[in-house]
Amino acid sequence: MTTQLLIAGEDRRASSGKTFERINPYDNSIATTAAAGTVEDALAAVAAAKAALPKWAATGPHERRAVLLRAADLMEARSAEFIAATIAETGTTGSWAGFNVAIAAKMLREAAAMTTQVSGEIIPGEKPGMLAMALRQPAGVCLGIAPWNAAVILGTRAVAMPLACGNTVVLKASEMCPRTHRMIGEVLAEAGLPNGAINVVTNAPEDAAAVVEAIIRAPEVRRVNFTGSTGVGRIIARLCAEELKPSLLELGGKAPFIVLDDADLDGAVNGAIFGAFMNMGQICMSTERIIVTEGIADRFVAALAKKAASLPAGDPTGPNVLGALVTRAAAEKMEDLIADAVSKGGTVLAGGQRDGAVVTATIIDGVTPEMRIYSEESFGPVKPIIRVKDAEAAIAVANDTEYGLSAALYTSNVKSGLDLAAQIRSGICHINGPTVADEPQMPFGGINASGWGRFGGRAAIDEFTDLRWVTLEEPGQGYPF
Repeated sequence: MTTQLLIAGEDRRASSGKTFERINPYDNSIATTAAAGTVEDALAAVAAAKAALPKWAATGPHERRAVLLRAADLMEARSAEFIAATIAETGTTGSWAGFNVAIAAKMLREAAAMTTQVSGEIIPGEKPGMLAMALRQPAGVCLGIAPWNAAVILGTRAVAMPLACGNTVVLKASEMCPRTHRMIGEVLAEAGLPNGAINVVTNAPEDAAAVVEAIIRAPEVRRVNFTGSTGVGRIIARLCAEELKPSLLELGGKAPFIVLDDADLDGAVNGAIFGAFMNMGQICMSTERIIVTEGIADRFVAALAKKAASLPAGDPTGPNVLGALVTRAAAEKMEDLIADAVSKGGTVLAGGQRDGAVVTATIIDGVTPEMRIYSEESFGPVKPIIRVKDAEAAIAVANDTEYGLSAALYTSNVKSGLDLAAQIRSGICHINGPTVADEPQMPFGGINASGWGRFGGRAAIDEFTDLRWVTLEEPGQGYPF
């Protein structure tokens, strides 16, 4: 069965009649055949969203809440289908796919709770008898561009809060998981959204740039949110700037994981393993640099390497911690990073093997700035150990990056931990917790090359509404001429 476009509440084939195939990265079977949407199709989705806007924007907050809550229930009811599609399309494990569904449903419920929080304020004015108000209103049609690596979470995040605020949306699905992203649109439509309030466009990889540019440049589109690589994010930001449209960008990362001498050893090892290897390290906030001070380094590194070596890797439908990377090319990149580090003096303490798109959990000790793995986002299960003298040096290494999304710091000294966390340049920092964490009500986002703006809870209301100054005045007031 072909996954079709969802436009104006209808299944539609691509106007060209073409389809494309998404290949399962683990066994090379066809995971999905999907409509290869065109620029014409993308603009039809925008037009449908524009037509649906007046009705949805005028819908009361409790009715919008009810729709989003029903969508959360429907998503959970189809959990097995979401999991199967995500595994087949992206090669991830069932545990990660299931976690995606659970968090995405929570995101829908959190968005539902925000429908009554789109509020304003009364502002004192100079004119006698004037009522001055700051009011938030829906921005209009919103474009959400979601990636494949946390397919259900990030696809849902791209549309949930815009809808809660009274906007209508176009979800530009990832070419890596068209079926998974289409299913998000299905549950929202089934939950009772007006036809056209949610539209899902799929496209062949070679058409992505043209489709995205067409939607961004469409006059009806008033907000753009994108989660993905920093390179593509720069293109999105430029297009939005040319059109004077606000954008919300959550991009790449090189998350530092600092372990100080007084850290709880077992806690730090467990946090590092989780942050480094959940979803094979293919998460924007994955632990990308393990920075450890010399007093605890030998014990920590030995324990970490032992645990990493014990993680099973293979068939994502089986009882494995690591499944396949999203493409064979991504797995080959891991080999290149390992070879580069070893050639420059690094030592592989665990892992280092590849079988097709499967790469074992890999720890490289003795990493220095000359190695690619020091500064380049791996987006895979190959992780560097960087040994430093003390906390001051650890902070310096943590900040030695263009990115600034997530960070972690392990220490038993709470005050020192808070002081040091304040010195790390990132949008997110966890003291005695892993770099990978997500709760729908939290302000999620980064700084520098990791993007700008915040998803989540009240912070997202600012991103998807326009703040207006509205006054109610006496008509008979005097003027100087």
